[in-house]
Amino acid sequence: MMKWNKLLLITASMGLLAACGNGETDEEVTDDTEEVTEDTGEETEETTEESDATTGATQSVVTASEDLEEAMSANGGWIVIFEGDVETDQELVLEEGPMNDGELARKLALYTQDEDRNVTASYTLTAPKLTIESENSRIQNGTFAGDVYVDANGFQLPGGTIDGDLI
Repeated sequence: MMKWNKLLLITASMGLLAACGNGETDEEVTDDTEEVTEDTGEETEETTEESDATTGATQSVVTASEDLEEAMSANGGWIVIFEGDVETDQELVLEEGPMNDGELARKLALYTQDEDRNVTASYTLTAPKLTIESENSRIQNGTFAGDVYVDANGFQLPGGTIDGDLI
C-alpha cells in the first residue's frame, strides 16, 4: 500500500480531490476525502472552470524532434519541457495553446532544475525558424539556434539565448 505525507489539495470546481495522511491506506484516504468534499462547496479563483492548469494539458515533454510538432501545437501543454538538446530541419510554430493561471502564456523550458529551482543544465533547440504565435510566450534558460519570428505580444527571453535573428 502507498503511504502518503500530510498534504491536502482540493480543486472544488472540478470535484477533484487528492488527500494524503500519515500512513493511511488508499481506502482510508478515500473515506476521509469524501467527508472533506461534503464540507467544502466554495470555489476559489484559482480553481474555476477557466483554469487550464487543472483542466487541460499542462506540460509537454520533448526528448526528440518527433515530439516537437505535438508539443508546440494548440493541443500541447502550456509548458514545453526539454530533456536534452533537440535538432530538426523543420520550421517550428509555437501556436496559441492552453492557458496558464487563466492567461495565455507558453514557455519553452530549455533547462532542468533542482528542487530549489536552480538551473542544473541548459539545452539547445536547433531549427531553421521558430514562429511565436502565442501571447506572453518565452524561451527560458537555454539556446534556440535559428531565427525567431514573433507574431504575438509579450514575448520574453529570461535567461535564454537566440543564436540567430530575432524578428
